[in-house]
Amino acid sequence: MAIFPQTRTAEPLPVIARLPHRTGMQEGARRLPSLRHIGPNWYASVMGTAIVASAGAALPVDVPGLRGACTVVWALSAVLLAAVLAARAGHWLHHRDQARAHLLDPAVAPFYGCLAMALLAVGGATLTVGADVIGVRAALAVDVVLFAVGTAVGLVAAVVVPYLMVVRHRPTPGTASPVWLLPLVAPMVSASQGALLVPHLAPGQAREALLLACYAMFGLSLLATLVVLPLVFARLVHHGPLPLALTPTLFLVLGPLGQSTTAVNQLADAAPGAVAGPYASAFGAFAVLYGVPVMGFALLWLALAGAMVLRATRDGMGFAMTWWAFTFPVGTCVTGAAGLARHTGLDALTWLAVALYGFLVVAWMVAGARTVGGVVSGALTAAPVPPGAATARTR
Repeated sequence: MAIFPQTRTAEPLPVIARLPHRTGMQEGARRLPSLRHIGPNWYASVMGTAIVASAGAALPVDVPGLRGACTVVWALSAVLLAAVLAARAGHWLHHRDQARAHLLDPAVAPFYGCLAMALLAVGGATLTVGADVIGVRAALAVDVVLFAVGTAVGLVAAVVVPYLMVVRHRPTPGTASPVWLLPLVAPMVSASQGALLVPHLAPGQAREALLLACYAMFGLSLLATLVVLPLVFARLVHHGPLPLALTPTLFLVLGPLGQSTTAVNQLADAAPGAVAGPYASAFGAFAVLYGVPVMGFALLWLALAGAMVLRATRDGMGFAMTWWAFTFPVGTCVTGAAGLARHTGLDALTWLAVALYGFLVVAWMVAGARTVGGVVSGALTAAPVPPGAATARTR
């Protein structure tokens, strides 16, 4: 599988790299050879593209031409979503053995959370950016569908993946990975995207129910993250740095941090008219009281993860699909900082959002260009490196 381009030292190779090929499988691979190793991690490219559009639209500054550029990126994310959905459908249709192996692999199963987040990210970008092209009515309809499906998939993944880890995967001590956060952060994305839909509901029970449901998903994701994050840090402290190809996944920790900050700020914007005045004011205060400390920790983790990536780069880290971890998590920090800037009026938070967005755009362009090159060359759709093969493989 393409996200594991190097032989891993601290964790075992994914199950999918060890399964024997039977005759029926080989026939399926000959029919559609490029789809066999298209895993759920490919949805990260959709998420990373959509967040460039939505984060750009959320910036609290007026940049000439930015809105038009974000519209183009939104359209690209929609095309990517359709393409990856089709590829994954073909994967399940023609390579069911591999698809089942993905679910049974503790290194791959968490990426099913990316499906939910890809749907939600494109839906939110459609409402905030795509409405300029297709109109508010059509954009709202698209967002409602993608929000409903994405939220359902995310909630299922948040239960099923941890269940499989307990009863089937049984990961060994010292193998905790930031990837474990992926199915847990999906409900947090639903919380932030659901806030965009609250004002479109009629005042009354429905509007209040959606607002409070979003806060419930915020709490679900936050508390689950607080359970997993100590395991990830303990793995780093007691077992050393992650394998080179997995080092970029350290940026995934920024996802729940930035997304939760985004969620509380967007929900605070949606609270007036959905709940009684005292509660709406309390939600507004909570957005700042929660968001500022969490954004501070996000910057600390960004510095730590950046240092680890620089170390891995010096040691020869090559390109892998894990480089998409540099995009969506950072984008959530952009929208989180922008929300705090909106509620506090601080110029420092505005420029923080701008600086993070600059990093996001560069990371997206690099990851996108390298991914296109890998797809054209066939390197990213090739079989994973088997045990005993070369210790490094550049993507």
